[in-house]
Amino acid sequence: MSELTPALLWMIPVAPLLASVFIAFFGKALLRGRSHVPCVAALAVSTLCAGSLMLMFLAAPSNLKPDPSTRSFHQEPGDHTPLAPPPVLTTPGYTWSDTANLQVRLDLQMDAMTAIMLCMVTFVSLLVSIYASGYMHGDPGYPRFFAAFALFVFSMCMLVLADNYLTMFVFWEGVGLCSYLLIGFWFQKPSAAAAARKAFVVNRIGDFGFILGIFLIWKTFGTVKFSEVFELIPYVAASNPEVFTTICLLLFLGAMGKSAQFPLHVWLPDAMEGPTPVSALIHAATMVTAGVYMVARSTPLFAMSPTAQMVVSGIGAITALLAALIALTQYDLKRVLAYSTVSQLGYMFMALGAASVSPKLATFAVTAAMFHLFTHAFFKALLFLGAGSVMHSMGDVIDMRRFSGLRHVMPHTRITFLIGSLTLAGCPLLSGFWSKDDILVALFEGTKRGGHETFFTVILGVAVVTAFLTAFYSFRAYNMTFLGEERFPEEAHHPHESPPTMTLPLFVLAGFSLVIGLFLGPTGVYARQLAQSTSLPGHGDHPHNILLMALSGAIFFAGYGLARWMYVKAPAVPAQLERGLRPLHRLSLGKFFLDELFNYVLVIPVKVLALLCTLFDKYVLDGLLDFVGSIPSTIGRIVRPIQNGLVSHYAWVMLLGVVLFLIQMLRALAG
Repeated sequence: MSELTPALLWMIPVAPLLASVFIAFFGKALLRGRSHVPCVAALAVSTLCAGSLMLMFLAAPSNLKPDPSTRSFHQEPGDHTPLAPPPVLTTPGYTWSDTANLQVRLDLQMDAMTAIMLCMVTFVSLLVSIYASGYMHGDPGYPRFFAAFALFVFSMCMLVLADNYLTMFVFWEGVGLCSYLLIGFWFQKPSAAAAARKAFVVNRIGDFGFILGIFLIWKTFGTVKFSEVFELIPYVAASNPEVFTTICLLLFLGAMGKSAQFPLHVWLPDAMEGPTPVSALIHAATMVTAGVYMVARSTPLFAMSPTAQMVVSGIGAITALLAALIALTQYDLKRVLAYSTVSQLGYMFMALGAASVSPKLATFAVTAAMFHLFTHAFFKALLFLGAGSVMHSMGDVIDMRRFSGLRHVMPHTRITFLIGSLTLAGCPLLSGFWSKDDILVALFEGTKRGGHETFFTVILGVAVVTAFLTAFYSFRAYNMTFLGEERFPEEAHHPHESPPTMTLPLFVLAGFSLVIGLFLGPTGVYARQLAQSTSLPGHGDHPHNILLMALSGAIFFAGYGLARWMYVKAPAVPAQLERGLRPLHRLSLGKFFLDELFNYVLVIPVKVLALLCTLFDKYVLDGLLDFVGSIPSTIGRIVRPIQNGLVSHYAWVMLLGVVLFLIQMLRALAG
């Protein structure tokens, strides 16, 4: 590796941090409408550094490559041979916590998984920032937006680069804070402020589980550093194998909150109240991917607990199907995409859970999930930015019932949105097809081995049904927006295509959505590189299943064809189905009323408890304190008449005192 490696590694997070600080201090007074320049420049630097390190890492000498004889974290029962850690490049930082029992250093580490994540995070964030410079133009909070935007990317980069769980948790919370600031960016809107609070509070539930998991890791292993924890796994497995299930379930609770898995998924659709570039940033490149990344990074721990992995896969399946069913009936274009994100994240967790199927398939299952995360970042950012382009033209209207036929008014947005929809739906040969097919292969292998054949047969069935629903709702949204008769809302005074600062990122993302999966998927390049980060067997094995590929293609064409028939060829059919299936339609449109359920089961009881606590505090605790405080004043009121300023009164008091004194003396002498 080059001597410049440490500097390049530190520049990835430091550049956006410096940009954030500079914009925060000088944006309003000095930069104003150019506040995006430091942010875009910093993200360009981060992207170049991440790309350079990725190339350097791939070209590293053989002694940094994994040894094919390295033992797996999936060991035979009773086999507790120490495991060799995966190849990692570490850049020293400084010690930020040093106690008798725990030392935590702020060091940066890079392996194949880190490098791939950094390239995705920085590049997609760069494109979103360029888009935001046009979308947010003229907003009074323009400098504040880009200061928070750059801080968001800094936090995510540090989360990915962390070499221990505690540092990861610190920046995990940093990402949560920045999401609160950006979702509630238009804080004057009550809905935006409420959505920001909801995201923050719901994530606290998951984060509580995450920090408990970290405490248990420290108690069990005596360290929180990834490499040290993973090296000690065989020894802990020999003495206390049950602890792995508890640790993994607590860690997964944190991932459920951050990556919006059932039942903690309710915050993510409401996050649409923030500016559209924020939606693209959260859904594609940063916040929601953190949970998937954390579970993938913790693969050696999860590999020791098949029970935890089945929970991961089961929750992922429930989330994927539930979110897809909700997306079928939504009319808010951004909410359709939001529920699509929730569903695709469920897909990723289904694959991560399938790592328990077989030791030889463990690496492939994990890399399948990360591959889908990688491709999803590009086409989901493309779709959200496309939705923002539609909002920009339609006067901020996003209800698909109020506009249609935009293909002629917005040709650039239309073609790029079409590419994004094709990729999301799994059109053969596009990126989403290859990554989704890998997940189906991993789940299919689970139906043949591992002792949980029935469980993974159900999970595979859910994945197939979800893939069909995804193709349908993707083209439902596309057809309702861009096809049909030309119709605009009254808020759209001059419908037009978006400016180049907004359409250029769309074309770049569309290009990557078309080719990145074809380049990385069939060749197995992605799987082989990511295998270095897991120390699991397989080392890049990339099985293909022609029958599953054919099934994926058939699912796509079935979903696409049904959506085209219902919303283009026979537009009266959706209304007829809505009337005929009113209870089911209402259930989907109402998001299965989970928000209302949580409101009655959790929110209202907590509010009642808070009210009771307030009354107890006000009338019991405060009353007791007021009573104690009133004692001196009461005594003062009693003795106050003595000090009335009359000399004669003082003389009588003195005389009384002398008489009492004499009486006491006489009694003493008489005794």
